[in-house]
Amino acid sequence: MEKLLGVITANYSTKYPSVLSETRPVASLPYLGRYRVVDFALSNMVNAGIHTVGMVMPYNYRSLIDHIGSGRDWDLNRKKGGLFILPGSAFGTSRTGSRFLLRDLEYNKVFLKRSDAELVVLSSASFVYNMDYNKLVEAHKASGADITVLVQSAKGKDADVTGLSVDGERVHGIKHGVDRGDVSFLDCFVIGREFLLQLLDWYEQTDYLDLFEAMAADYERVNVQSFEYDGYVAPIFNKDNYFKSNMDMLDPKISSELFPAGRTIKTKAHDNAPAKFETGSRVSNSRVSGSCRIKGAVSNSILGRNVVVETGAIVNNSIVMQSCVIKTGARVENAIVDRDNVVPAGTELKGTPEALFIKEKASVE
Repeated sequence: MEKLLGVITANYSTKYPSVLSETRPVASLPYLGRYRVVDFALSNMVNAGIHTVGMVMPYNYRSLIDHIGSGRDWDLNRKKGGLFILPGSAFGTSRTGSRFLLRDLEYNKVFLKRSDAELVVLSSASFVYNMDYNKLVEAHKASGADITVLVQSAKGKDADVTGLSVDGERVHGIKHGVDRGDVSFLDCFVIGREFLLQLLDWYEQTDYLDLFEAMAADYERVNVQSFEYDGYVAPIFNKDNYFKSNMDMLDPKISSELFPAGRTIKTKAHDNAPAKFETGSRVSNSRVSGSCRIKGAVSNSILGRNVVVETGAIVNNSIVMQSCVIKTGARVENAIVDRDNVVPAGTELKGTPEALFIKEKASVE
């Protein structure tokens, strides 16, 4: 098999930002209490045998760097290859659907030139799925395409997901946003390294565009093929999709599809003690992370590490992130509570399934 080079882009914003993404990129949003969204892109590459990965950073990179570090937890702290932190252009892009900004790729052309890989796998860090990228690479080689993009039929309307115009498997154009049944671009594609460098030369005068936008007039001469993935996929571009994807994992059937045996999603190791469930606590259909201490009631919820739910407190249909304390008699329902918050005794943080209550990250002195 050809040697592969990986590039993950994180230097972009979403059309509908929330307080969850004010201080962190989408890539570093916590997922299922123990993961970050970027873990899926990184693990998909490492599991496919890609051991040289460059990550294009956004300006608000602190939480992302804190999480990925040297790449050790993904076996990317290597003498040959490994994880490369790449600079993104100032402020990235707020253009809807732009995840492969030409300027970001141009800034890091030297990373591409120094590699001897034949093919490059590029991915954003805003979709949750667990796929064997070798299948995508094999399809690319078999078709003889210039570019092979990963797609799936859209499950619903999403303004942040890029849609593709496809005839058979040949891509003829893109649009911003998808409706149910449209062909969704999963922000992942395979391209020859030399051809990618050639494209950067072609479009150097329009480096403010996304690669696939810049190609708008060239889809007839550039052979872009699609490859459909039929497994579980969740775009993480707004708070509702983020909440739904986390809640999906409370269904064992869906969870086993995202985390199949033999294809592990790797994440930063924290070496926490197990969660402690005190006498009188009640927990049902929930994911409770390490070092939590539960004295109250938790149902249909996801708790990050070191969460404390005191006696008489209730957490229902909610995501409570790391190091939060739900005091005695407090109630959290249909909510997302960001990290380090203390919910005072007797307080209610209550939304509805259609209008979630969002509590921003607490400031830490």
